[in-house]
Amino acid sequence: MNSVSNRLQNLPISSIRKLIPRADLAKKAGVKIYHLNLGQPDVKSPDVMIEAVQNWNQNPIPYAPSGGTMEYLTALKTYYHTIGFDFIKTEMILGTIAGSEAINMAMFATCEPGDEIIVFEPFYSSYLTSAKLWGVTLVPVSTHIEDGFHLPQREMIEVAITNKTKAILYSSPANPTGVIYSQDEIKRLVEIVKKHNLFLIADEVYREYIFIDETHTSILEFMQEIPEQAVLIDSLSKRYNLCGARLGNLVTMNIELLNGSLKFAMSRLSGGLIDQHIGAQLVHVPQEYIQGIQQEYRLRRDVMFEGLNSIKGVKVTLPEGAFYIMAELPVKDAEQFCIWLLQEFRDSNETVMLAPGYGFYVDPEKGKRQVRIAYVLEVPQLKRSLEILKKALAVYDH
Repeated sequence: MNSVSNRLQNLPISSIRKLIPRADLAKKAGVKIYHLNLGQPDVKSPDVMIEAVQNWNQNPIPYAPSGGTMEYLTALKTYYHTIGFDFIKTEMILGTIAGSEAINMAMFATCEPGDEIIVFEPFYSSYLTSAKLWGVTLVPVSTHIEDGFHLPQREMIEVAITNKTKAILYSSPANPTGVIYSQDEIKRLVEIVKKHNLFLIADEVYREYIFIDETHTSILEFMQEIPEQAVLIDSLSKRYNLCGARLGNLVTMNIELLNGSLKFAMSRLSGGLIDQHIGAQLVHVPQEYIQGIQQEYRLRRDVMFEGLNSIKGVKVTLPEGAFYIMAELPVKDAEQFCIWLLQEFRDSNETVMLAPGYGFYVDPEKGKRQVRIAYVLEVPQLKRSLEILKKALAVYDH
């Protein structure tokens, strides 16, 4: 019998989802699990988007255009104009099947097999899977809890550049750390890519989740300065709590890159027509909806940070955005601790599920004692989760 390909066997398993079968077994046994592993918000989607589904009457349902419906692209253009970037045109936007596909497109469009992309670790774990798919090597530049996971000095970034480097990829607000890069930090990256003729790929899917006073600095502020090098990855999944609708987009002024990515989009025919109709309603979502999300998640952030900070041996830094926090635990192996939580530890027949931190690093050893926690539950559930975690750490045999 033929064996499957080596590249299939070498694809990394998501540390975020790897332990789900163990969680399912616990649930079958009647255990209640507080899910802090998945970045899946529990806030309701906007009413106007739900109504768009309820009022759908097109039958049959045809393919959508490969690059996105004009209704969806126009709505995205309107959104970017609203947040201050009125130079954005629909011709610069490609509709994608969530931000994940936009990441795949960006890597495929900028790199040949064997090329390198600089990332700042810890980074979103799916970057590594996408890189493996296309034969791209991620070159990590370390950031640290002690510095709030902010970028190192320019020299520390430039030393990672080789003749195989094609791009720098970053997220801000960041998954998994919650850091928001300042304007000076983004300028630093812009200067580096200008000097070394690299692409700059910015993942901004958490743009509305900001808990600091200064405004978010977008790559769009620099796109006209580096029009051939800047690529924006965006998504509606978190902004409007539409994870299951799979709505994303890529924005660039590089027409060759955009047209090439359209060929990528044609290979999968189209995104969902109904999904894009839902997404197009973003122009009717009241600003109060976004403001409500910001207030709710700032409260959750504060509860999670204060709770973790009060547990002996836990090391954290205050997240500035998104809805994640990377925590270093007083354990030798965080994955084994996460497995133990699911398989053995119970407090009133309840436990918590976390994402082991190793999956957010190129070298798994660097994240061996860390976990990513998504504070996507309501405050009473977060407080209960923290209570369970504190009790678990107190009795765990490290």
